[in-house]
Amino acid sequence: MLTVGTALLALAGCAGGTPAASSGGDGGTPKSGGTLKVSYFPDNPNLACIDPFQVYWIESRSIIRNFADSLTDQDPKTGEIVPWLATSWQISPDGLTYTFKLRDGVTFSNGKKLDAQAVADNATGWIATVKATNGAALGASYVQGLTGAKAVDASTVEFTLSKPNSSFLQATSTTNLAITDPAEYQLTPAERCTGKSVVGSGQFVLDHYTAKVETVLTKRTGYQWGSALSKNRGEAYLDKVVFNYIAEDSVRTGNLISGATDISWPRNPFTPQDEQLIQRSGDKIEQRSLPGVSYTLFANTAAGHVLGDAQVRLALNKAIDRKTYATTVFGANYPVVQGAFNATTPFFKSQSDKLGYDPDGAAKALDTAGWTVGKDGYRYKGGAKLTIDYPTTQFSAGSELLQAQLKKVGIDLSLRTLTQAQQATYVNNGEYDLTGTYFTRADPGALQFILNPDVANSRALARASAPPAGITQVQTLFTKALQTTDAAQTKQAYADLQDYLIAEGVTFPLFERVQKAGVSSKVHGFAFTSESFLKLNDVWKD
Repeated sequence: MLTVGTALLALAGCAGGTPAASSGGDGGTPKSGGTLKVSYFPDNPNLACIDPFQVYWIESRSIIRNFADSLTDQDPKTGEIVPWLATSWQISPDGLTYTFKLRDGVTFSNGKKLDAQAVADNATGWIATVKATNGAALGASYVQGLTGAKAVDASTVEFTLSKPNSSFLQATSTTNLAITDPAEYQLTPAERCTGKSVVGSGQFVLDHYTAKVETVLTKRTGYQWGSALSKNRGEAYLDKVVFNYIAEDSVRTGNLISGATDISWPRNPFTPQDEQLIQRSGDKIEQRSLPGVSYTLFANTAAGHVLGDAQVRLALNKAIDRKTYATTVFGANYPVVQGAFNATTPFFKSQSDKLGYDPDGAAKALDTAGWTVGKDGYRYKGGAKLTIDYPTTQFSAGSELLQAQLKKVGIDLSLRTLTQAQQATYVNNGEYDLTGTYFTRADPGALQFILNPDVANSRALARASAPPAGITQVQTLFTKALQTTDAAQTKQAYADLQDYLIAEGVTFPLFERVQKAGVSSKVHGFAFTSESFLKLNDVWKD
């Protein structure tokens, strides 16, 4: 039995040009009281929800982090898993049993004890929710292989898995596996999304959640079990936190500068102009890369699609000028993506040497594949133009710039704006050559939910992302990484995976996903969690 008090997830190379900026040490004596006002991007139009296990919207998960605690916590700087509601844990040699010792004296905000039976009942609720939602709940990806849990005694809970899953320990640090009053699982998933039954043990209490309007948290009196990663492990300094949802970036920025709000939290990074306005006003910009899969393009390699040719995929990779893309779309100091994962992801390995802009290399690859340059500058073979169909949405940042870059090597990137109905069907129908997506989680296992057809959220995308032999190799490397208790083997497998994805043209990283926040000069103690969510433990206001 492997006994663990902390576990290191090897956050190699995490600097990556994106500082885990925090004002946690910005000086002054913390003051209690006051209301913090946060302006968010609009609430999820497809799944307005505040239930921890179900929700995937980053803004909602950021709110959840502050009213619902987890068994463990994860250090944003090192990737280390540390105690929180659990004081220690053991992992069986076969990786099938995780046993947690719980902290004494913890209660939910309604006064109920948070004991081993409550944790075990949460696990039962998670499994039931996976079944009830046909695996659509985001939490389903965090409990792969989980078969159940039992209370060994009042302070000891044992989880059992059907197969080893080295990502499970990290999963216990996330908002999606936050521990809530298990009474909520007596309701349907849809009823729980309203938040009326969601009760956590956190530093704040969920006062109310009004979908697409506002969410309000209030201070929890008597709280005293924050993780060691917080300076303030006791009651919050703030009395209340009000989150509202504002669509226009310029309005959120204006509200921050005028003092109407204290934190402006955009979904996409601020424009360089807005950053300048915020800083000139005396306020601050905080930033940290979102861990997990970078914004990455994936090819349709199925028969009849041009990216089924490995040489064309190689040319595509070499034709993307990622540095120019980052600085043009997001600003001069924006970091350049270094691989399939963002730089804050544990086990990250930079692929920068393979991702350099090389138009001559792209031309050579296309020549090898038999594509010749026509009078219009585009490449042709057998009378057909080298056209890549790239469906886009309103959130497709810089698509025209990418189109211009590929044109320089003779590739016609055809941009096709999708209707909302088409967005739901085009991947399953195979109606694309290139598409982009990402996954936010501080564990590289997140990528399997894009690329491994056995567990992917879109199995159609996963199956089309590489030829059959490539998919098999990706699955093999994931198996090596996940089905072991040997951290060195996990690290090596993920390193090999990252090398393979770039070398074989399975992934085409486009840009680093960076979470930025505009923070009032009156706000102190700002910090990001390991998932780059807002952490309020140490926040106070002048």
